[in-house]
Amino acid sequence: MTLFLHGHATHPDAHVALALAAAQIEAQRHARATQGSPCAPTLGWVYLTDHFAAQAQGLLGELRQRWPDVAWVGATGIGIAASGVEYFDEPALALMLCELPREQFRVFSGARPLAGFAPHTAQVHADPATADLPELIHDMSARTASGYVFGGLASGRSRALHIADGILTGGLSGVAFGAEVALVSRVTQGCQPVGPLRRVTNAERNVVVTLEGEPALDCLLADLNLQGVEPRAALPRLQQILVGLTDAPDGANAAPTAARSHAFESLARRGAFGADTRVRHLIGLDTGRRGIAIGDVVEAGMSLAFCSRNVDAARRDLIRICTEIRDEVEPETLPEGAALAAKSARKNAPTGVLPGAAGQAASVGIAGAIYVSCTGRGGPHFGAPSAELAIIRRALGDVPLVGFFAAGEIAHRNLYGYTGVLTVFPRGA
Repeated sequence: MTLFLHGHATHPDAHVALALAAAQIEAQRHARATQGSPCAPTLGWVYLTDHFAAQAQGLLGELRQRWPDVAWVGATGIGIAASGVEYFDEPALALMLCELPREQFRVFSGARPLAGFAPHTAQVHADPATADLPELIHDMSARTASGYVFGGLASGRSRALHIADGILTGGLSGVAFGAEVALVSRVTQGCQPVGPLRRVTNAERNVVVTLEGEPALDCLLADLNLQGVEPRAALPRLQQILVGLTDAPDGANAAPTAARSHAFESLARRGAFGADTRVRHLIGLDTGRRGIAIGDVVEAGMSLAFCSRNVDAARRDLIRICTEIRDEVEPETLPEGAALAAKSARKNAPTGVLPGAAGQAASVGIAGAIYVSCTGRGGPHFGAPSAELAIIRRALGDVPLVGFFAAGEIAHRNLYGYTGVLTVFPRGA
């Protein structure tokens, strides 16, 4: 792939903002044309802050007029992301375009099914108000050859919209990629375990009754050194606690494997969760049964660890995934021994390069990137305006990047919370 085109701007007038971003893109196209490398984009991403939700239809119409041969996907967000910049609480938009053979991708939605196209991976945007979203995401994952989808839920204070050659509410949409399109994707967690990994031994829908045979509420209080404290008195501390939930191995009702427990302990020492952990809210207590209620359906055999948000852990984990991604797309910058070690580590990683048809990840840099982060993250959580995107820019360089702050993040076949999902498209060798 060649380097993507990108632009972003803030302005009270939506069409002026689009014109400013489009001018940046056309300047890049002109520079390439003068260098003998003309660019004819075919796929574009557009992310709008929710200030522009009411103008979304008109903006999409203008995008089609400017670039009639481009298929568009995107979403609204309480905040949006661009290269090194975050826009929160202000009217803004970000655009990115790429030149991809049309037979290698397909834009889809409920009105435009993927009939006749064999997806290898897919980027997904969805309406957070849609019922059974986890099941829809699982279904989309199952339809891809790799089993990997990425993206997020649109967000907005009043309206949450997603875009797939049209302005949509409800359901999900996105763009599916063929086997020829390589990408590298990682999930970064923003929470730190405060206790050990335990097996769920008794649960009823979203209520966890026992962990390892012990009352779940008692386990929670023990992890917080609040043994003997009445739940009502412990509420101020409990309100800061979240739950990291992991599916049972192969769906079995079995204890965590030794390998999983060892991996969790290793990550916990670093103050992090692995990509297979979904963070959910603690939403209530069942004092009668000494159980806890969480924001997800729980089954016996799953693994659970209590956790809390942690800025330092989030920063370290974001730097980690950026380093892993850069090592993937620029392996020639590593010493030979380190490159071999990195290749071995990536082979066993839960996510990594999703290769093209040749089965290789031949890359000499990054053509473009998409970052979907949680609305509860962003610069304010990391300590300064645009701090989260600044970390990515320092780690990856000044690469074309767009994205948004979502009401839930999507990766693998899971719906996450308090995470970031960074996906890059390597440049061809």
